[in-house]
Amino acid sequence: MSDDPGKSPAGDASDASTPAALARAGREQRGLLVVYTGHGKGKTTAALGMVFRALGRGFRVSVVQFIKGKWKTGERTFAETIPGLEFHVMGLGFTWESDDLAKDKAAARAAWEKARQAILSGERDLVVLDELTYTFHYDFLPLDEVLATLRARPSHVHVVVTGRNAPEELVALADLVTEMVVVKHPHTQGIKAQIGVDY
Repeated sequence: MSDDPGKSPAGDASDASTPAALARAGREQRGLLVVYTGHGKGKTTAALGMVFRALGRGFRVSVVQFIKGKWKTGERTFAETIPGLEFHVMGLGFTWESDDLAKDKAAARAAWEKARQAILSGERDLVVLDELTYTFHYDFLPLDEVLATLRARPSHVHVVVTGRNAPEELVALADLVTEMVVVKHPHTQGIKAQIGVDY
């Protein structure tokens, strides 16, 4: 018999530890809003760590990436092999490298519509909005619209937002906020991004 009350005796996490199963059992499951922000490295990495943990518990997970998109990352390649994980790369690359901001804005809107549906439908237990904060700073998405969706999400849905300079209103709404601070970075020593570590 498992010592973990969230798991069934057979060890099938999908049977007993999903938010829906916990709700049926009368155990409180409150969806959290988590924000990883700051100028330090590790925001997406932390969010993907939560994805890995949630999948291990049988959660249904969606990741929507708002900026990344020009290259195929390690996480994107691996995500394609994982049951229960929807991984949407909707961005067109880094906005500061773009020569067509109108196209970037349209991509951000398409990504948000996919994310909004995932959040409000209640069909996903965890939704990661990777690099969402950049869409506010470039006026691609209205902050008020996003906050309204986050407030209206079903009670069991967890949402993780990543990106620098998270707006104060988002920080105020969040249940957990972690700011990544740069102490030391290989880039300052002229070391380029490493495959398998950075992407």
